[in-house]
Amino acid sequence: MAAYFSSLNPIALWNAAPGGIAQGLIWGIMALGVYITFRVLNFADMTVDGSFSLGGAVAVMLMLNGADPSIVLFASLGAGLLSGLITGILHTKLGIPDILAGILTQISLYSINLNIMGKANQAVPINSVRVFFTSNIRYLGQTLALTLVVDIIIVSIIYWFLGTELGSSIRATGINPDMSRAQGIDTNKMKIIALMLGNGLVALSGGILSEYQGFADVKMGQGSIVIGLAAVIIGEVLAEALVGKRLNFVMRLSFTIIGAIIYYMVYVFVLWLKFPADDMKLLTAIVVAAFLAVPYLKEKRINSFSGLQKRNAKLQAESLNNDEEAE
Repeated sequence: MAAYFSSLNPIALWNAAPGGIAQGLIWGIMALGVYITFRVLNFADMTVDGSFSLGGAVAVMLMLNGADPSIVLFASLGAGLLSGLITGILHTKLGIPDILAGILTQISLYSINLNIMGKANQAVPINSVRVFFTSNIRYLGQTLALTLVVDIIIVSIIYWFLGTELGSSIRATGINPDMSRAQGIDTNKMKIIALMLGNGLVALSGGILSEYQGFADVKMGQGSIVIGLAAVIIGEVLAEALVGKRLNFVMRLSFTIIGAIIYYMVYVFVLWLKFPADDMKLLTAIVVAAFLAVPYLKEKRINSFSGLQKRNAKLQAESLNNDEEAE
């Protein structure tokens, strides 16, 4: 045991932290897309795993064909919009349940991504392509700053958009679709728009990550939905614990990104502890389950008999103090 702890180098953890933060900021964009479908629209969208890889595949292949690295990200965004459109059509026009519609699109995108890249993975020639997002330690500060700016811009746009009439219709559709239809809102149209927006952000994140890591892989999006949900849930738990009743919508969006950063910092920390990489999915599930359980256990504690006794005792003590002060 002593030999194990002596083998852990704190400097190595410190050096790995910027890379973990950078990846958290990149995956935070994907988490915002998941937040739109999962929380705003209340739609269990499984398209994410496929659309994330789609964004990376499109970005890498365009760069290999001489396209500007900044322009290819808009192409990744457009590809994600199309994938969300397909899921939306399958669900609204063909009556396929939301989870199955997402799974069907996800499976289809696996083959589409293979056809786009021509093989399972493609690398970006670092010597001939100057990317803006890079894991190169010399430019990591630039990547962190640029990714943070992109995150802030996206949060601002989402906050503005969901405050418009169209955005309010999407939010109403997620809260109560029956009442929304009664108010004359085309809920099918709102679902399609929200799915397009969510998967567009997911694919954009995939495009940025492919620039950052220097390659795209057909399986790079595997488990993305879990990471996205983990970021959303971690962010919500932290936001409610730190901000409480002052929590507003822009804070929720911001804490979603913070949740992604925390997730990846946990990932970096676990790797630093020399846990097997094969166990990372298991550890991810444990982390998500723990954060999911926090609100439930907190509510259960508050509503329990012992919690009720403590609250009553506190109220009685405050009442006695007030009476004494009045006398």
